[in-house]
Amino acid sequence: MKRSMQAVGATLTAVGAIGAGLLVTAPTAGAATAGATASYNGVCGSGYKVVNSMPIGATGTVYLTYNSSTGKNCTVTIRNTTGSPTYMVAYVRNIDSGEDQYDEGDYRSYAGPVYVSARGACVEWGGVIGNLQAWNYGSNCGALAAGAPQKDWFAGER
Repeated sequence: MKRSMQAVGATLTAVGAIGAGLLVTAPTAGAATAGATASYNGVCGSGYKVVNSMPIGATGTVYLTYNSSTGKNCTVTIRNTTGSPTYMVAYVRNIDSGEDQYDEGDYRSYAGPVYVSARGACVEWGGVIGNLQAWNYGSNCGALAAGAPQKDWFAGER
């Protein structure tokens, strides 16, 4: 179920603050992890290129993509292994405008895609798979290059 709510950023920030107590050391965003890692599946559509990603524990990956023609970012959360329905979230927010989108529900393989217009703006983005989460607050500020410097991100249990 896709939703757009101004308050979702505050809600997810609160979840993040709670989760920060369960902070774990994680590799740099975009870094490869051991084992079978979910590959970006192209569901954002043509013209979208992966500009960042974060592992969600060993369960999957959340991808941030960008379309330079439209100026839109897209987020999708993908499980490493398709299986029985599991609670998942894909989230993205334009920090400047407050526009946000998220998709949450019980899915077999991925949550999303969700989109925001964010040409030249910083975005918050993240994902949840089961009881694991990864969030990035204020990144990819108008940058198309993967691995742009991160302001703040964490991964852990929710």
